[in-house]
Amino acid sequence: MLFSLINKYISVNPKNDILSGLTVALALVPEAVAFALLAGVGPLVGLYAAFTIGLVTSIIGGRPGMISGATGAIAVVIGTLVAVHGVEYLFAAVLLTGIIQIAFGLLKLGKFIRLVPYPVFLGFVNGIAIVIFIGQIKQFKIGDAWITGEPLMIMLAIIAATMAIIYFLPKITKAVPEILIAVIICSLAVIWLDLDTRTVGDIASIKGVFPIFHIPDVEFSLETLKIIFPYSLTMALVGLIESLLTLNLIDDLTETSGQPNRESIGQGVANTVTGLFGGMGGCAMVGQSIINIKSGGRGRLSGVVASIALLLFIIYLSEYIEIIPIAVLVGVMFMVVIGTFEWSTIRLFGKVPTLDIITGISVAVITVLTDNLALAVIVGVILSALSFAWKSASKIYIKHSQNDKGDNVYEVYGTLFFASKEHFQELFNPKTDTDNVYIDFGNAKALDHSAIQAIDKLATRYKRAGKTLHLQHLSAECRLLLKTAKNLVEVNVLEDPTYHVVDDKLS
Repeated sequence: MLFSLINKYISVNPKNDILSGLTVALALVPEAVAFALLAGVGPLVGLYAAFTIGLVTSIIGGRPGMISGATGAIAVVIGTLVAVHGVEYLFAAVLLTGIIQIAFGLLKLGKFIRLVPYPVFLGFVNGIAIVIFIGQIKQFKIGDAWITGEPLMIMLAIIAATMAIIYFLPKITKAVPEILIAVIICSLAVIWLDLDTRTVGDIASIKGVFPIFHIPDVEFSLETLKIIFPYSLTMALVGLIESLLTLNLIDDLTETSGQPNRESIGQGVANTVTGLFGGMGGCAMVGQSIINIKSGGRGRLSGVVASIALLLFIIYLSEYIEIIPIAVLVGVMFMVVIGTFEWSTIRLFGKVPTLDIITGISVAVITVLTDNLALAVIVGVILSALSFAWKSASKIYIKHSQNDKGDNVYEVYGTLFFASKEHFQELFNPKTDTDNVYIDFGNAKALDHSAIQAIDKLATRYKRAGKTLHLQHLSAECRLLLKTAKNLVEVNVLEDPTYHVVDDKLS
């Protein structure tokens, strides 16, 4: 039992996991600090979230190799709550967020992330890449002023050197993570050359202690619940959508499969824990997850190492981490942007349906403009659903023939549902039809209540014209829908030797 447990966290290549974890820990520092400041809380609130969430999800989450922590998507949501009610209400909201996410996972709702269409996924990935890029551009400003002159040249040179090492080192050797080597070499070069450039310490001090257990100092009442619940629900949905889409992305990169429901529970437990240890809440981090995968991190050990290393940075090594140049980390993130953006999207123009292209662009644009991934994905899913409905609605048609009695027989092809019901009605003309009309559904499907209403409406039209409508070759789904709505539909369901439907059962 003990060996099995240990083996679960020691991957095939523990060296790669350890080194990639150290690389990720370095990349987590400026991101966590920046997101904390964006949310209006202290840097340590973001760093504690990165530590606790990263550790818990690495141990019990459903996607080995994926990195979680404080994120911009969550920071955007909680800014108003912190500004109006204070940080203690934030901790309470994060705690409730975790409970909602745990319930989501226990109800096995994580599987619904697989309903997200590929154009939406592409838009999500490309939008994230653009957001990461824009986030790095902000590092070229000090206050409200852009960096110019010699400081700008130094910064660009450091960025270029970092990117060059990350790009060319794997062509020479893959024994060590290129990102970690780039950070170490470029940081030492800046110190040795005594270059005047901003460092992590210029943003904020990351010196701290081990996070302390802390029950949110709020009144446990219905009034408090009314305040925090809208924020908690939004954080839970945003966090799950970003985490599960990131899980799908890592699945594609590693050609393995994660567990969405387990990841939902893991994210929930992580947010519950971080709410009790002074963290701001969070979810999966696309950029850091890709850094981990690109650096060779595949197992849970990489996430555990990243979290523990981050804590050691906070407690013991803050003075060393604070001397890392910002330009080095910008160079790292620029390479992440290049690796994240789906460049194949550009080649899709003219090769896939226009509505799919519009959906992908819309998701990316909404992600960039609002930094709200949940909204972007929801809009994308709606656009894809409407696109599918529109295309499916036009594909229902009939083939006409006559039986030996001279009665008209119509074979229906396609899917009858809410979007195709009007076109279905237009296919028939009761006034000019024969007295008995047979509609064969052997090659069609009725999917919803709108389909039943469409059949009922058509039956009514034939009845008013003094004619009789008969249904043939109904599928099991069609028969079930008609049986459920038998008080609505006045038609004859004829005996079918294939499906064994009883004569006039619903008449």
